[in-house]
Amino acid sequence: MFVKAIDSGLRFRAKIKNRTPTLRLDYWLFSSATILLLLGLVMVASASASIADRNVGDVFYFFWRQAFFVIIGASVAWYVLQVKMETWEKYNPILLFAGIILLIVVLLVGREVNGSVRWLSWGYFNMQPSELVKLFMVLYMAGYLVRHGDEVRNTFKGFFNPIIVMSVISILLLLEPDFGATAVLSVTTLGMLFVAGMKMRQFAMLLGVMFAGFAIVAMAAPYRVERLKSFLNPWDDPFDSGFQLTQALIAFGKGEWFGVGLGGSIQKLFYLPEAYTDFLFAVLAEELGLIGAASVIILFTIIVFRAFMIGYSAFREGRLYAAYVAYGVGLLIGIQAFTNIGVNMGMLPTKGLPLPLMSYGGSSIVVTCVACALLLRIHHENRPPPTNPIRSRSQ
Repeated sequence: MFVKAIDSGLRFRAKIKNRTPTLRLDYWLFSSATILLLLGLVMVASASASIADRNVGDVFYFFWRQAFFVIIGASVAWYVLQVKMETWEKYNPILLFAGIILLIVVLLVGREVNGSVRWLSWGYFNMQPSELVKLFMVLYMAGYLVRHGDEVRNTFKGFFNPIIVMSVISILLLLEPDFGATAVLSVTTLGMLFVAGMKMRQFAMLLGVMFAGFAIVAMAAPYRVERLKSFLNPWDDPFDSGFQLTQALIAFGKGEWFGVGLGGSIQKLFYLPEAYTDFLFAVLAEELGLIGAASVIILFTIIVFRAFMIGYSAFREGRLYAAYVAYGVGLLIGIQAFTNIGVNMGMLPTKGLPLPLMSYGGSSIVVTCVACALLLRIHHENRPPPTNPIRSRSQ
């Protein structure tokens, strides 16, 4: 009787375990993303204190809002972790279509800030559809590459069709205007096509057309031409067109090895524009020095590396959709981080892109948390390595 009771208990436990399997986390990815989120909260609080005190009389105004966004992002990410990748594969065209509709709605009833119409407002909160569309495009491209992989590798039509979709979205983004999001979306799409095996001749041709298009778009707007001029030599006009970049470079110079200390930045005191959004990395470099800045770069490198390793593992198992999603998310996060850091350091022209997981902004935080959750879900669905490789080989 006692043995039967134990046996029944073990069977019940096995059933529960089968129904709710333990989530396998990629701890390198999870830890890196968590550290960046928490460090971003600290830096937003530091970089925004002065402007928040001046504008609303509360030094922690932007910190509390960012903390709320992080909680929302973490909650949505937890939900995404429960969704199988086959669900995303099934509904990705609908998600992309919904994203395109949101871009059209923004142009019709969106909120204008600094000459750009990029936000949909709901009371105290704003949503930036371009952030959603970038992730939805990755999900759609992954599905397209699974369905038409042979065509992409062998025919002109195969790689031309997704370029048409990307061009439509790019036109809507440029009408806002949002040149930075357009560049990130285009490079990510092109990168996914390359990873899928597109021929080098076709890739080089598309790359040339893309850069030519960017050059034409940049030259068509006088303010973009001024940005390019100020990027090439910001010290020619340090109090006007080159003001942002010169202040960012001063912040980097002051930081030296170990920084001036958390909260000790001078440039954030109304010298450096967008100190808690686009130029958060410059404030971080000033307060935490080269060590802090290099640590952030290393953490982003770990995330991108783990994304590609997770994608590679899925590819080896024949789970092509999951693999392409992982590659696309790695490209998306990596390109945005590289662009933002490059702008802050004067390596690239000003683009107006946030630093993923760190810069102030609800849409960017939530979408990047979802992107990391997708990577964790793919890792969970990948077959775990054998616990005893030597024994498994002998068997």
